[in-house]
Order: sequence, then structure tokens, then C-alpha cells
Amino acid sequence: MERVTHFEIPTDKPEASVKFYSEVFGWKCQKWGEHEYWLTTTGEDKTPGINGAIMKKRDPKQPVVNSINVKNIDASIKAIEANGGKIVVPKGTIPGVGHLAYFTDPDGNIFGVIQDDKSAK
Repeated sequence: MERVTHFEIPTDKPEASVKFYSEVFGWKCQKWGEHEYWLTTTGEDKTPGINGAIMKKRDPKQPVVNSINVKNIDASIKAIEANGGKIVVPKGTIPGVGHLAYFTDPDGNIFGVIQDDKSAK
């Protein structure tokens, strides 16, 4: 069984969103590298929930996306397509993190699939 492990909140004004979520919910946000991407911790690891990120919006229609951690991204992509899903952003590499692709399910909902791989380049 594979779980949702990360969310992304796209925004036109990431600094304002970081301030909003920090002040309203107490989330801790830290900018990741040189990217307009803030890793977001929503609570203690021992409590239910997931962490995610606030990011600069890349498309005006970009929705909030949850990502599912998978053991084998290539096998997951094949299974997505074989079961009526569609890959909308092809597999890419995040150096030092892993491999990520985005898909829509048969109803049009968008998700990410990510395979951890600290040696990814």
C-alpha cells in the first residue's frame, strides 16, 4: 500500500502565502534552495498528517496537488495508464530527492507520484 506523503500549494504570491499559513495555522516554512519553493511542516511527526510545500504557481489553473510515495515510479506510471489515468507531467528528477511525475485519474483529479532516491541526479 502506498500513501499520500506530500502536498503542494501553488500561489502567485508565495511569500504572502507563507506568512498566511504560518500565522493562521502555525506551519513552519523554509525556502528550499534557490527555487520559489518553501518546504512546509504542518505538525509533529508523531501526529497524523502530512507535510508539503508552498510554491510559485507555474500555470494559472495549477491546483493544490497531493503526491503519493511509490516504490517504483515506472511501474506506477504503467499502472496509472493501464487503469484509465493520464500522465500530464512526465517523470523528472529532483536531484538528491528522487523522481516525480504528475497524473490525472479517470475523473480528472491531479496527483503526483514520487519515488524517493537520494542518489538522483
